[in-house]
Amino acid sequence: MTMSVGWYLRRLSRMGPQEVAGRVGDTVRRRRWRSAPPACPSLSGDRFTAVLPAGTIAAVPADAAKRLIAEADRLMDGHAEFFGVVRDDMADPDWWRDPKTGRRAPSGYAFDVPYRSEDAVGDIKQIWEPSRHQYLTQLAAAYAVTGNERYAERVAEHLRSWWSANPPLRGVHWISGIELGIRLLSWVWIRRLLDGWPGAADLFEGNPVARNQIWHHQRWLAAFPSRGSSANNHVIAEDAGQLAAACAFDWFPSSTRWRADALRSLDRHLRGNTYLSGLNRELATEYHGLVLELGLAAVAEADAAGVQVPATVRLVLLRMTDALAAVVDNRLRPPRQGDADDGHGLIVDGAGTDRWASLLATGDAVFGRLDWWPEVTATDVRTPLLAALVKPAELPVTRPASRPAHFADAGMTILRGPEQIWCRCDGGPHGFLSIAAHAHADALSVEVRHDGVDVLADPGTYCYHGQPEWRQYFRSTLGHNTLQLDGGDQSVSGGPFLWTRHAESRVLVADASGEVARWSAEHDGYEGSVHRRQVELTAETQELRLVDEVSGPRRTVQLAFHLGPAITADLVGNRAQLTWTRDGEDRSAVLDLPEGLSWQAHRGESEPPLGWYSAGFGRKEPATTLIGTGSTDGTAGFTTVLRFRG
Repeated sequence: MTMSVGWYLRRLSRMGPQEVAGRVGDTVRRRRWRSAPPACPSLSGDRFTAVLPAGTIAAVPADAAKRLIAEADRLMDGHAEFFGVVRDDMADPDWWRDPKTGRRAPSGYAFDVPYRSEDAVGDIKQIWEPSRHQYLTQLAAAYAVTGNERYAERVAEHLRSWWSANPPLRGVHWISGIELGIRLLSWVWIRRLLDGWPGAADLFEGNPVARNQIWHHQRWLAAFPSRGSSANNHVIAEDAGQLAAACAFDWFPSSTRWRADALRSLDRHLRGNTYLSGLNRELATEYHGLVLELGLAAVAEADAAGVQVPATVRLVLLRMTDALAAVVDNRLRPPRQGDADDGHGLIVDGAGTDRWASLLATGDAVFGRLDWWPEVTATDVRTPLLAALVKPAELPVTRPASRPAHFADAGMTILRGPEQIWCRCDGGPHGFLSIAAHAHADALSVEVRHDGVDVLADPGTYCYHGQPEWRQYFRSTLGHNTLQLDGGDQSVSGGPFLWTRHAESRVLVADASGEVARWSAEHDGYEGSVHRRQVELTAETQELRLVDEVSGPRRTVQLAFHLGPAITADLVGNRAQLTWTRDGEDRSAVLDLPEGLSWQAHRGESEPPLGWYSAGFGRKEPATTLIGTGSTDGTAGFTTVLRFRG
């Protein structure tokens, strides 16, 4: 996917003068840096002191350690999976090759690499992901847990291979700041977890190549921060990695300045990226998790180094943790809102570890749980490691006395009913900053689960680069449980991570108390018309009722309901019988659809895409989508009723 002149003009239009000036400076600096990069300062006698306190590893639960070791053994055998692509070459990886397309990224000066072009580079995320070195943090953690040196030796082999193949400013791994930031955080934890291994010092502080890499990563991050309309989760990763490295690898004359600048930026951008309610401003749940992980890891590094952390940093992370506890369903699954690319800040656990349970467990250990928090019984490796480093702190804040249901600033409302019925209603802003990079055109969409099973599902994300028709579908209005007018999206896309016009939504009613929970909102995304939706969840009858109304001139309508992949639907006329199985038990519901529309079921269609569900980045599977087609006529609107059977 290459960007046209029109895209650059649209992107420029979303920038302010300060951002434009900063980006001009970046361009000048990149040209100046094209010459041979300087060598890092030559110092001696440095040591690594940011070790885990005694007894930390012994606190790792046995079942979590077992999952980690099983994962590490798969990696030792060369097996891994990134974004749905199974790899068997991880014993000796090619750092520049995309296994999905078979293409290798071109060499040369980093900023000349056309990384957005799949024809030239391949799938850039397939290339970048292993080089975050989070699989090496897993191997290092396996060494720490078992003492088996084969894990440590493999880590050392791969790091030396990567450093040799990727000298500073050469090639595809020196393009994006988020990659450099997360990689630095991984290196800090690798060194920490390998501390008992005799070769650890020779691999890092005693290794001129490693020191050069660490210095150049930090020099890059100090020079090219994400700016203005791009200051989303990327800048958090950049700051967290810079802070972690400047704390743990404080071997350079610039370390003190880098540390102070990173902490100051992290404080500002954590607050900027987070609503006062605690929800992430990108309104993309996976990035809420990523930012929370990065923030907790950054605080752990600062505390381990004795660096004072502003109280505002901890307050944001506390609010984010409480918000996460508030929005998850009874199986600890959060909403599937906005973009999701499976990005993690720190990975030291094996497959099968529940990410969200892990974050709540860490929140409990660091901040303390509230009485209304859902119970977490799952175990993980990361929680005892982070908790051992983070210092207790008294925070001047009043936390919610009961579980919040409505987040007014984010426009999110969670309605809950009996039999574990969970419903997310979306009446919030269209993403974050002027480009709303990770937003979907999903105003007034709903997401409904029964005992953790997606019934009316948010289909997910699937891809970012290289497949524009799929990128367009998964972020479209038709790709969500809401209403489309005249075949267009509510918000106007200017590119895969750019929206040039944003639908404005406002919540009219949000009352989750009582036997009938009610929500109502409207948006103005279609010029000349307003779409209003009302939702009622009645506890006694286990019934969810949606009413869609459109004001303005007569227009064509498509109303979409996307069913989860576990749901089987039998559509007859305007009634769909829904069935599924949960824990060996048969479950069912009836979906009565508006009679004024003509209904069809779609499943696994590709031209154009329709009827798909993406459980994770790079993966998709067929799922049933029900589409009602007709027109507005200014009457009572369209009523949909979902009844769960006991």
